[in-house]
Amino acid sequence: MPVANQSDYKPPFLLRNRHMVTIYPSLFRKIRPADYQRRRITTRDGDFLDLDFSEKGSDRIVVILHGLEGDSTRKYVLGMVHIFNGAGFDTVSMNFRGCSGEPNKLLRFYHSGETGDLHSVVQYLLSLGKYKSIHLVGFSLGGNVTLKYVGEQGTGIAPEIRSAVAISVPVDLKSSSAELEKRHNIVYMQRFIRNLEEKLRLKQQQYPNDINLEGYNNIRSFRQFDDRYTGPMHGFRDALHYWEQCSSRRYLHQISIPTLLINAKDDPFLGSDCFPYEIANASNTFFLETPLYGGHVGFVRFNKEFYWSEQRALDFIKQYI
Repeated sequence: MPVANQSDYKPPFLLRNRHMVTIYPSLFRKIRPADYQRRRITTRDGDFLDLDFSEKGSDRIVVILHGLEGDSTRKYVLGMVHIFNGAGFDTVSMNFRGCSGEPNKLLRFYHSGETGDLHSVVQYLLSLGKYKSIHLVGFSLGGNVTLKYVGEQGTGIAPEIRSAVAISVPVDLKSSSAELEKRHNIVYMQRFIRNLEEKLRLKQQQYPNDINLEGYNNIRSFRQFDDRYTGPMHGFRDALHYWEQCSSRRYLHQISIPTLLINAKDDPFLGSDCFPYEIANASNTFFLETPLYGGHVGFVRFNKEFYWSEQRALDFIKQYI
């Protein structure tokens, strides 16, 4: 019964508010850049992915997946790179299609359930012939991709993939989307919609006949956005079909490698269906930890170099190297 209702994360007193602990890292955390070396790989459909490696000469590597409209330079990604490099692991920070500073080639870009690109990265790492163990760490949208991937692979997952950690994950996309429509989340929702518009405008320059932005200012929710763009552009009927097919929750029972999901109970982005206690209770490999505090990709600590979630991910993965 791998469920940890009690967690040792204790936020700084001033950051016990779910919004404060969510916003603080992006505004105030100071963290040095990573010494990245970029490699571009070609996907099976002729597009490309940009991968940012930070190597220590190890035979162990951690693949790090960012969240919605993030990239390899986000502070939460850098924190994970530094803590694993310090422990002797190589890391590779995966930039989703269109998130590396250059629009991808095809009309489609990335979404919460796109696991084919992660599989391409895994296959590339295996082809190098140097890594005895591969571990996955995903945040938010990237966490959903991580969990869906290990669930889809099931018992057929590559034996080199030893463990996975997912942090602040909307494992039920419908539940999370409904939560984000609430008034207390309006600032986050507006920012997501604005950033996605920028991505679409770049894509429209490549495909002017396929993307119509007329009336975009009327979009106020992920349901409206996914109905109009994500669904049709990626082969889904509408938002509900996309959410149903791409929510990692439906794959969690198939996970066969040690996998930890950390979702804070005060995460403002997550609805009740994003806390799959019953699935974890029935599993020997899927671990669920739900700290009382932490917000969304927060887990701030003032008295140590690394945030609690980074140390927790390292401690978990070190058990399975």
